[in-house]
Amino acid sequence: MIPFKDDNPTQTFPFVTIGLIVINCIVFVWELASPTGIQKIAYFYGAIPHNLISFESAQPVPVAATVFTSMFLHGGLFHLAGNMLYLWIFGNNIEDSVGHFKFFIFYLFSGIIAAYSHALTDAHAVIPMIGASGAVSGILGAYILLFPHARVSTLLFFGFFWQIVKIPAVFVIGFWMVIQVINGLLSKGMLNQGGVAWFAHIGGFLAGLITIKLWLPRKRHKKIYY
Repeated sequence: MIPFKDDNPTQTFPFVTIGLIVINCIVFVWELASPTGIQKIAYFYGAIPHNLISFESAQPVPVAATVFTSMFLHGGLFHLAGNMLYLWIFGNNIEDSVGHFKFFIFYLFSGIIAAYSHALTDAHAVIPMIGASGAVSGILGAYILLFPHARVSTLLFFGFFWQIVKIPAVFVIGFWMVIQVINGLLSKGMLNQGGVAWFAHIGGFLAGLITIKLWLPRKRHKKIYY
């Protein structure tokens, strides 16, 4: 199931959402072109759980800074494409709802909560966490609360056949969240072995879901979003 577009128009131009996508893409090109290599860059600028908890680090940037630098690094093209696709589909509506500056802060806030959600579940890990998925997960949490009935055009696969259907966001994002929880629980016995930071996704999602109404302009608190 691959969502690619929602039927949820906005009133403002999403220049922060587009800017974040552009920055992530530029950073990825730099990763590919750098003679240092993606793996070393990840260890230099990624969010390492042990460092985040202990504040002991040999990284070239302060530990606190890695929470932010890690959000703009990706380990491969598909990693980048998946995160940017979800940011493109759902980010513009959250930006439109809270305002451009607040959206940028909300994005970083979700990423911070996501990073520490992962770190707290694997505090001794020295494998760096990279990617925008924690911050994007916060956007998904906000979207499912504000626009649960927005229709999302989704590509469904049935073996060798495929079909495009419009599905309410609550089901598209809800299904995504169920997958994160299941994989997170299954991964509990495989900590410190790399892979996907499932609890970062869960933490970011809950941060967006729980706090999004605090970010809304006061005049919009009384509205019901669909």
